[in-house]
Amino acid sequence: MSDAAPSRRGTGRRGASAASGPLLSSVRAAPAAHAPEAEAADAGLLGSLVPLLSEWLPRQRWFAGKGRPITGFTLVAATELLPHHAGATAPGLLHLLVRAQQPGSPGAAPPGGAPGPAIHAGTDDCYQLLLGVQDVLPPHLAPALIGRPVGGPLHGRAVYEGLADPRLATLILERLRLPGRLGPLRFTREEGVVIGAGLAPRLIGAEQSNSSVVYGETYILKLFRRVCPGTNPDLELPRALAGTGCARVPAPAAWFEAVVPGAGAEAMTLGVLQPYLPGSADGWQLALSALAVRADFTASARALGHATAEVHGALAEALPTVVLRRPQLEHLAAAMTRRLDAAAEAVPALRPYRAALRGAYDDLAALGRAGRTWRAQRIHGDLHLGQALRTAEDGRWALIDFEGEPARPLAERTRPQPAARDVAGMLRSFDYAAAVGRAGGTSWAERARAAFCEGYGAVHGDPREEPQLLRAHETDKAVYEVLYEARHRPDWLVVPMAAIRRLADPTGPAAPNGGHTL
Repeated sequence: MSDAAPSRRGTGRRGASAASGPLLSSVRAAPAAHAPEAEAADAGLLGSLVPLLSEWLPRQRWFAGKGRPITGFTLVAATELLPHHAGATAPGLLHLLVRAQQPGSPGAAPPGGAPGPAIHAGTDDCYQLLLGVQDVLPPHLAPALIGRPVGGPLHGRAVYEGLADPRLATLILERLRLPGRLGPLRFTREEGVVIGAGLAPRLIGAEQSNSSVVYGETYILKLFRRVCPGTNPDLELPRALAGTGCARVPAPAAWFEAVVPGAGAEAMTLGVLQPYLPGSADGWQLALSALAVRADFTASARALGHATAEVHGALAEALPTVVLRRPQLEHLAAAMTRRLDAAAEAVPALRPYRAALRGAYDDLAALGRAGRTWRAQRIHGDLHLGQALRTAEDGRWALIDFEGEPARPLAERTRPQPAARDVAGMLRSFDYAAAVGRAGGTSWAERARAAFCEGYGAVHGDPREEPQLLRAHETDKAVYEVLYEARHRPDWLVVPMAAIRRLADPTGPAAPNGGHTL
C-alpha cells in the first residue's frame, strides 16, 4: 500500500550546495558517479573505520544484528555536517550511512512488539552514524570514544559518538531550526513551527532501537539508527493524526531525511523532532508503582483504553482502511500458524498446547469462510504500557513511538491491520506488569484488562465482543513472547506460558498470568 499524502506540508527549502570539508573530498551520497579521487577517499574513510565499527557497533543497544558476525561494510552516504581542522579545538561532525553485512541466524526482537519471523535471513542493514572528530578528546567524552583510525582521512584523530557532545547535538537542532539541504540530507520544519535557539541538549541513555536527545525540556529528537527507504511511520502517523486535530500524540515539529542513489530516490527518514512532555510518566512505571502499594489501576487502564480508541479512530479517519475478507483472513491465520509451528520447534514447552492454540487461528479462518469481514487500518503496531505517557500537565494519556516493530520490514509496518493487534499488545503488557510487580494472583491483571477494554468500548466497540479476532492476536503475541523469553530470559518464560495455558483453554477459568511472579 502506498503511503497516504501528508495532511500538512512542511517548509523545507533547498539550500546552497555545501562546500567541501577537509575530511571528505565532497559532500555526497555513495555509490554515485564521481571522480576516481572521490572514490578513493570513500574507500580510505570506510577502510580506516572498519576495525573500529566492527567492535563498536555490536555493543550498541540499537544494533539489530547481535549474535551474528559482521562480514563487511558498504558506505551509502557521507556528509560533513561540521568540518574539523587539524589542530583546532572545535570538534567536527561526520554523518554516515553504512550497510553492515551479516549472515543469517536465529533471532527475535524483544516482547512488546509484533511477532517477527523465527529466523533472520542474511542482512545488510543500513545504520545511521553521527561521528564526532577531535584531535584531543575531553575527559568527559571519554566514554563516547569509538577509537582512533589508522590511515585514511581521520588518521590518528579521536572518533566518538557525536550525540554525546552537546556542541554537536546542538548543531543537529540548528539544522532543523533553519531547514534546507546539505548533500543527500534534507532538513524540514513543519509549517508554522518556530524552534527556539539555545536549547541545551541532553542525550537519553535508556533507548533501545534508536537514540533520543532532549532539548531544553522543550523538544525531543528521535534519531533512527537502522534506516531504510520510505517514510518512517513515526513521522507519517503523527503528522496524519495532527491533521485530524487528535491531541493524543505529539505532533512533529521538524524532521530530516536522506535521498541517496539506489533507493529509487525515495527518502529515508533519519530523525523526527517532537514536543517533549516534561514530568510525564509512562504506563509501565505507573503500573509498577500502583502494584508496589497495591493501589487500584482500573481508572488509569480505562482512560488508556479510551485514549487508544481515540487514536485508532483518528487514524481510520486520516488514512485509508481496507476490508479483510476470506482470502486475507485465511492468509492472516496461516501466517500465525507458521509462527506457532516455528516457535514450537524451538521451545518444547509449547508443543503440548500447539493443537489447541492452532484452533484460535482456525476459528478466525473459518469465520472468513463463513463470510465474516473485519476492517483493517493503520495502527500503532507496537503498543504496550511503555508506549503510553500520562502527562504531568493534565494527567491525560498520550501515545508515542509509532515506528512499529523495527525488526519488521517497512512494508509490513505500514500495512493496514486489525486494531485488535494493538489491543492484544496492551493486554499482554498488563500481564507482564502483574508478574514483574508481584501481584500475587490474577485479579490485578484481570481488572486492568477489563477496564482497558471498557474504556476502548466507550469510543468504539468493546474488543471482547469479537473474541475470535482478539484471541487470535493475543495468542500470536504470547507465542512470540515464549520464543523470545526462551532464548533471552529463561527465568521470564513462566509469564507468557501462563497466558499460553489460558489461551489454549478459553472455556476454563480466567488466569491472565497464572499468579506467576518473577
